[in-house]
Formats: sequence, C-alpha cells, structure tokens
Amino acid sequence: MEKNFKRTTVTSALPYANGPVHIGHLAGVYVPADIYVRYLRLKKEDVLFIGGSDEHGVPITIRAKKEGVTPQDIVDRYHTLIKDSFKEFGISFDVYGRTSSPTHHQLASDFFRKLYDKHEFIEKTSMQYYDEEAHTFLADRYITGECPRCHAEGAYGDQCEKCGSTLSPTELINPKSAISGSQPVMKETKHWYLPLDKHEGWLRKWILEDHKEWRPNVYGQCKSWLDMGLQPRAVSRGYSGSGRRRRRKSIVCMVRCTYRLYL
Repeated sequence: MEKNFKRTTVTSALPYANGPVHIGHLAGVYVPADIYVRYLRLKKEDVLFIGGSDEHGVPITIRAKKEGVTPQDIVDRYHTLIKDSFKEFGISFDVYGRTSSPTHHQLASDFFRKLYDKHEFIEKTSMQYYDEEAHTFLADRYITGECPRCHAEGAYGDQCEKCGSTLSPTELINPKSAISGSQPVMKETKHWYLPLDKHEGWLRKWILEDHKEWRPNVYGQCKSWLDMGLQPRAVSRGYSGSGRRRRRKSIVCMVRCTYRLYL
C-alpha cells in the first residue's frame, strides 16, 4: 500500500570537512537528492532539504596532523569551501549547517541527556589499541594494516577499501598507528554503549515490515545486521584529550544511531 506523507525531510550524507567535494560526490549523493527535492517543490509539497559538514571525523584530525595545524583550522577551511561549492553547483539546500554549531551541540546534548536519564546506556570496560608515542587511544580509522581477507596493505580498522570487507581493528595483520606509524598496544578503556539488542524487536518490525520501500542495498544491509542479532553499539571513543572532547564525540556518535529512541 502506498504511503502518503504530509511533509518530507530530505537529507544526504554529510561530507567530512577534510577536503573539497568532487564530481563523484555530486553524482552519487547530492544531485539525485536535489532532483527529488525540486520535483516535490514543483508539486507544491512541503519539503525541507537539510545537509551539513561533518566536522567530527577521524580523517579531519589525520589531515590536521599531517599539515601541522589544528582540526579547527581544517574544518573552517573546508566547510566554507564545500558550502560555496554546493551553492555554485546549484544544490538547493534549505539548511546547510555544520556539526560544530551551537545548535547541533545543544540538540546532541538533549538527545544524550534524555537517554542517559532513562538509563538507556550501559558502561563496559574493554581493550582498545593505544599509541604509546602519540599518547592516545586509536579509533578504527587511526589504525591501518594488512587485510585478513584479501591481504591488501593499508586496510583500515573498520573496513578494507580494496575488497570492501567490514573489519575490526584486532583483525588487521601487522597493525600500525596512522598517527605515528608505530605498532599500537592494547590498553584497557571504559565506554558507553547503547544496547541495541534490547530494542531489536521493534527495530526488526520498523525496518523489515514498515520500510520495505527502502533501496535494496540499504534494506539488505540492515536485514543482515538484524539476522546476525544486534549487539550493543559503542557511543564513545577513546581519546587522550580532555573529557569535554571525549563527551562531545560520544554525543555525536550516539545521535547518529539512536534518534529513534528519543521520540
């Protein structure tokens, strides 16, 4: 049965503010979304097209270290460049923001506080790679090594770009830090987790039964996760920096995967 909605919100992938957008980005993500939005506007429907720059990604801090500048220098430079590029290409965002904005931080904090007050998080201690030279814990993209599947060099701690395999940092062969190039060690750390297994029942119905109109690749990926059984999802990452930055990263990660629980 066809679904009818009173209003439509269209979003597209947030580009990391660590470099310019190119034709591949536009063709694969933003032009199709813009075409759909323009179509709805021509039909006089209530539609809002929202985008923004992701300023909390690992690629940003890696580029900043390579250039010898701060992450803020990088995101300020590329957010402006990306936003201007979209405007020049005619991508018609109604709102194009950035994840460092006070509005984003406040909304993310509201999400976190509500879930925290409802005792939705669990706290677990685990082992994580640590760079003894840089004095910092390493998130998945801070670790590279040999892919255990296709044996390509330069695979990341979350994915091999060559064969497409999803990985975990501990699966890499001869792992090394993307920051210092040294071999990391395992160190104990404590993180917040969202127990997705606790919510598997309604997520299974909401995705597999209520949203069969999703694109086959998206629907299939979500179905594979559900079929394997959902696991607690870490909503924080280890850093050597201040607790404030650590909490901010926790909140940003959490908002991406838990907004549905806020309702």
